[in-house]
Amino acid sequence: MLFVDSFYMFLGQLVVLVIGIILILLIIALILGILFARKNKIKFPRFLLYIVDLLYSPLKTIAHFLKLDENLIDDMAIKVRDELNKEKFRRIPAEKTLVFLPHCLRHGDCPATLQKEGLNCTECGLCSIGVIKKKSEPLGYKLYIVPGSSFVKKIVMENKFQAVLGVACHEDLNQMMMLLSDFCPQGVLLEKTGCFETKVNVKKVFEKLDSKY
Repeated sequence: MLFVDSFYMFLGQLVVLVIGIILILLIIALILGILFARKNKIKFPRFLLYIVDLLYSPLKTIAHFLKLDENLIDDMAIKVRDELNKEKFRRIPAEKTLVFLPHCLRHGDCPATLQKEGLNCTECGLCSIGVIKKKSEPLGYKLYIVPGSSFVKKIVMENKFQAVLGVACHEDLNQMMMLLSDFCPQGVLLEKTGCFETKVNVKKVFEKLDSKY
């Protein structure tokens, strides 16, 4: 009986210790995040990224409770991964790089059809997708216009690649870069978000693609 009591006491102390460590990590991540938001300068990037990935949901909840920028956590993670991976991404040839664009970029009158690997862009000229496709594919990039993460996972499983460039809103882009963290991901945020006729700065996409040349 004494052994059982001692065991439960130890277990209780261990739980309290773990909760305390998690709270400390959350506070550190939020402080670094606020400093980043104010100065746009990343401190301890790998450590920060580790905490954000590990405690993503609690950090988002706390940021919302404190009425901080709703995109603060995702923005941090995206920019940290961009910075950490940009040199390796640049060295990987276009033929081994996948480019993911969101289907919400398409124009309302888009004639493209949905196939097993996403939308089949016809380069009709109604939106920026055709512009990016026309330049990227002749360079060797494999371009996919996808409606969701399930398509991304399927495409990733069926392709051999070493790098990835994604375009999306804050949360979707961060989730994609987290999912593909082993493939030196780079990201470009949408300038106009939503579920219909979103916008991206095509120049920023080309800057990422052209960094390899």
